[in-house]
Amino acid sequence: MPSISNKGLSMPESPIRKLVPYAEAAKERGIEVIHLNIGQPDIKTPQIALDAVKNNDLEILAYSRTEGSEAYRQKIAKYYAKNDIDVTASQIIVTTGGSEALAFAMNTIADMGDEIIIPEPFYANYNGFATASGLNVVPVTSYIEDNFALPPIEEFEKLITTRTRAILICNPGNPTGYLYSKEEIKKLAAIVKKHDLFLVADEVYREFTYEGREHYSILQEAGLEKHAIVVDSVSKRYSMCGARIGCLVSKNKEVIQTALKFAQARLSPPTYAQIASEAALETPQRYFDAVKEEYVSRRDLLITELNKIEGIKVGNPQGAFYCIVELPIKNADKFAQWLLESFNTNGATVMVAPAAGFYATEGLGLNQVRIAYVLEKEEIKKAVHILGEALKVYND
Repeated sequence: MPSISNKGLSMPESPIRKLVPYAEAAKERGIEVIHLNIGQPDIKTPQIALDAVKNNDLEILAYSRTEGSEAYRQKIAKYYAKNDIDVTASQIIVTTGGSEALAFAMNTIADMGDEIIIPEPFYANYNGFATASGLNVVPVTSYIEDNFALPPIEEFEKLITTRTRAILICNPGNPTGYLYSKEEIKKLAAIVKKHDLFLVADEVYREFTYEGREHYSILQEAGLEKHAIVVDSVSKRYSMCGARIGCLVSKNKEVIQTALKFAQARLSPPTYAQIASEAALETPQRYFDAVKEEYVSRRDLLITELNKIEGIKVGNPQGAFYCIVELPIKNADKFAQWLLESFNTNGATVMVAPAAGFYATEGLGLNQVRIAYVLEKEEIKKAVHILGEALKVYND
């Protein structure tokens, strides 16, 4: 029998999706499963985006330009200008989701066996993108006791080798909800300039910052033009996860020219999804104001209810819509599976994302889970109650 590649065998499973079969089996038994495990917003997609597709009169669904339509990229540039980010359409490549933008970035800046430093816990699929690109992830650990703030810059210095090509951050963070300050971004800017590295920032949650905090993009940092690469997406901003439209942005001309070659190999991003995404850029600010207000109230309720459970620790998200929760258990993978296979309260249980998959360091995050607060408040309250009841009887 032909053999599978070592790369394929080493591809990590998604900690978010690997429990899906257990959830489906629970539903087949008549159990209600409340999904705290995945960042699929329940906020309605802006009607203007849906209408742009419904009312379109295309007669031929043709290829778009490899880098995305000129009109859409021009409008993206105007969107960034409103956020105090000065870029042009020629510095933007439209991608099939933020995922493809990350893959393009990694393949553009690194060769097989090169290294990329990432503060952990981090978005679990970074491991997958790195494996597929032949990179080695070098983690620098942040801690729940510090609310997952940027680790001391000296810890980054210790990890830099001749194979280091970049530092990658998610800001605001998935899975922690941490928002890097302007001062922290400046520290990262200084170290990548000192060591001639790239700084890649996943900024897909830019709009979701709380308590008056402002997002500071690496593209706003002077002197970082040759080093900064931003990954972005419409998925969470407009509750358009299924559109699969993102973009890669850099003022480094060689980065864009090289990434474009990878983009040419996949031909072009989807046409209808670009039409919807272009229209979504006309979404009024009141949409985001209402969404932020809703997420703040959900976050506050979630933290309040979680803190009523004995023996847990919980991070305090400053952005995005996730938090890491440390539970009084030994193994969250086993606990999450047990919740779906063996536990319910009044016919309902919860699905969480075990956090070990968000770390690269073996053994970290084993007693932690990620919770996404993308449900209505009554569902959140019900889910935390079920979680508390489960912890009372669980024995590992």
